[in-house]
Amino acid sequence: MGPFHAGEREAQRRAGLEALPTGAGIRDFMPDQHRVFFEGLTYVFVGTTEADGWPAATMLTGAPGFIASPDERTLRLTAQPDPADPAQALLTPGAQVGLLGLDLSNRRRNRANGRIASLDGGIVVEVAQSFGNCPQYIQTRSVEAIARTPGPLERFAGLDTDARATIAAADTLFVATGAQGENGGVDMSHRGGRPGFVKIEGDVLTIPDFRGNRFFNTLGNLLAEPRSALLFPDFATGDLTQLQGRAEVLWDQDPRIEGAERLWRFNVERSWRHRAAIPLRWTFGDYSPTTLATGTWG
Repeated sequence: MGPFHAGEREAQRRAGLEALPTGAGIRDFMPDQHRVFFEGLTYVFVGTTEADGWPAATMLTGAPGFIASPDERTLRLTAQPDPADPAQALLTPGAQVGLLGLDLSNRRRNRANGRIASLDGGIVVEVAQSFGNCPQYIQTRSVEAIARTPGPLERFAGLDTDARATIAAADTLFVATGAQGENGGVDMSHRGGRPGFVKIEGDVLTIPDFRGNRFFNTLGNLLAEPRSALLFPDFATGDLTQLQGRAEVLWDQDPRIEGAERLWRFNVERSWRHRAAIPLRWTFGDYSPTTLATGTWG
C-alpha cells in the first residue's frame, strides 16, 4: 500500500492504471529544497477539518519568512489567523492540516500534510507527508503586498450572483479533502483551467479532472469521504469565496470537455465570502501550456 490509503488505491484502480504508483516521491520528511521553498513564500493554501469531519479551505499570508522549517519534519507559520474566517478558526492544536505551497511566479508547488502540534510562537505543524507536484495547469502571476480594509464575512446559501461570477471567471481553484484511517489525513490540492472550466448548474459545480500526477489524492479522498471544500481566491481584488459541499466522482461519464479524463460534481451546501481578505494582489502573467490544451464548457 505504501503511503496511500484504501480510497486512493481504489481511485487508482478505477482510473485503469496498468501499474499502481509506488508513491516513492511521498516522504515522511521534507527534503531541504522543500524546506527552503516554503520559507520563501508569502502565502500558503490550507485545508483542515471541523470537529465533525467537514473539510474547510483557506489561505494564510505573511512577509517572506513567515514560514520557517526548524527541522525536516516541522513547519512553523507565524501568520495570525483571521477570526472571521470560518476555516482559520479551526487551526487549533491537534487539527489535521494539508498545506499547499505554491509560487505562482514560477509554477512551483510542494505539499506538506500533517497535524498542528501547538500554537507556540505560531502554528507549528508536524509533517507526516511531503511531496512535490508538477507545474501543470498553473497560471503565472506576480504578487505585491497592499494595504486593505477587509469587509465583513458574508454567509449565504448555495451560490449567489457574485459567487457565480467569481467561479465563471476563475482559472484556478483549490480543494480540501480528507480521509480517516491508515495513511489518511487532510489534503489541499490545486485545480486549473481556462476561465469557464468549471460548469455551473444551479448550486452544482462540475469540474473536469485533467491528467495529473496519478496519485489520485483528491479523488481517493472523495471516495472515502465525499464531504469537501472549495476555495476560489480573486487574485485581482483579494476576495475569498469558500464553499463546503459533497462531491461525487463521475468515473464512467463521457467528460465532453477537451483534456479531461473524467469529471467530479460538487453540490454546494454552505458558502462564505470575505471581501479584501487577502493583503496581496496578483498580476496575471500567462497560461500554462497544459491549460491552453484544455477546453471549457462554452
